[in-house]
Amino acid sequence: MHLQSTKTLANGVEMPLVGLGVYKMTDPEETIAAITKAIQVGYRAIDTAALYYNEEQVGEAIRHAGVPREELFITTKVWNSNQGYDRTLKAFEVSLKKLNVEYIDLYLTHWAIADKFVDTYRAIERLYDEKLIRVPGVSNHHEVHLKQLLHSANTPPVVNQVELHPYLSQQPLRTFCTENNIAVTAWSPLGRGGVLTDTTIQQIGEKYEKTAAQVVLRWHLQNDVLVIPKSVTPSRIEENAQIFDFTLTDEDMATLNSLNRNQRFGQDPENFHFDF
Repeated sequence: MHLQSTKTLANGVEMPLVGLGVYKMTDPEETIAAITKAIQVGYRAIDTAALYYNEEQVGEAIRHAGVPREELFITTKVWNSNQGYDRTLKAFEVSLKKLNVEYIDLYLTHWAIADKFVDTYRAIERLYDEKLIRVPGVSNHHEVHLKQLLHSANTPPVVNQVELHPYLSQQPLRTFCTENNIAVTAWSPLGRGGVLTDTTIQQIGEKYEKTAAQVVLRWHLQNDVLVIPKSVTPSRIEENAQIFDFTLTDEDMATLNSLNRNQRFGQDPENFHFDF
């Protein structure tokens, strides 16, 4: 594996194993600089969302990156207030315009809004049928939500992006997704930094001469989980990419797997509330 290695999704599309998340990148110049740096380092996937209010900066950065558009994998998401069939289609047009691209690689329902997420995904299916997106998917969907979609969808979701890190390993959900050919992407793969002070993780890192962050990101990859670590710091963008020159032993993987405590740093997909 290397930084531009990919996972073959259920519909045959190749998705990079590692991408740059741009959540909370609100300064336009800083955002463009971070994305530019990531692409220079070798990242080929960028994960944004309508909620992040930086789709325009993502579009500008990828246009001037010196890398052909077809080599990049761009993800964005429809926010909760724009869910439902018609509103999702309109929201997609806004995102497409802001990104200033002809298509989006992966389009996700951001959260499973009751009474809306099924219709939202139906709109995503239409966008997929019309070849405006390459991959239809969802984010923050539990097994109960996925089952509803699998029951009604003509094209099942191909990706599910969820909070996932050593303190929240999501093993039952990951197993369900694997059984249904749904790739799992970890947002906040480092637990918003909350797992990096764990002495067990740090000790494993010392053995490989790697940082806690590198150990955790490698743990994800060896668990067949895609990752989108977020950073605006050039050195950390590089550090997060340096996870392909070592392999965690089965024993170390088991130790990291045992750290699960079902602890969330974000909200629970079955009980969430946002004031925006």
